[in-house]
Amino acid sequence: QVQLVESGGGLVQAGASLRLSCAASGRTLSTYTVAWFRQPPGKEREFVAAIRRVSGITTYADSVKGRFTIARDNAKNTVYLQMNSLNPEDTAVYYCAANSFTVLVVKSIDAYDYWGQGTQVTVSS
Repeated sequence: QVQLVESGGGLVQAGASLRLSCAASGRTLSTYTVAWFRQPPGKEREFVAAIRRVSGITTYADSVKGRFTIARDNAKNTVYLQMNSLNPEDTAVYYCAANSFTVLVVKSIDAYDYWGQGTQVTVSS
């Protein structure tokens, strides 16, 4: 029943930063496990980062560890993905996803019931 809308994508140069937002309506997002996935052109959708409900434990793909940070702003009912030191390999459509129940495998696409429409991130070399 929650609706998710991503924003904050754009075209940037390598080394730049972007902050993506996943804004929710209809439900309180703090009670959901929320994840970011991305789909590079011509490739499968892949896991980026997740933040678990209740515990707040975060998980990152190896490719973004140390560069990306997932965080909540409960007052705004929003989850952010801060992306630093972007490189062309980060170019993709970025999606946020959520589930109101405990997610056993946060990296699995099938674990999430709700998805946003995606926001494009393009990084030039």
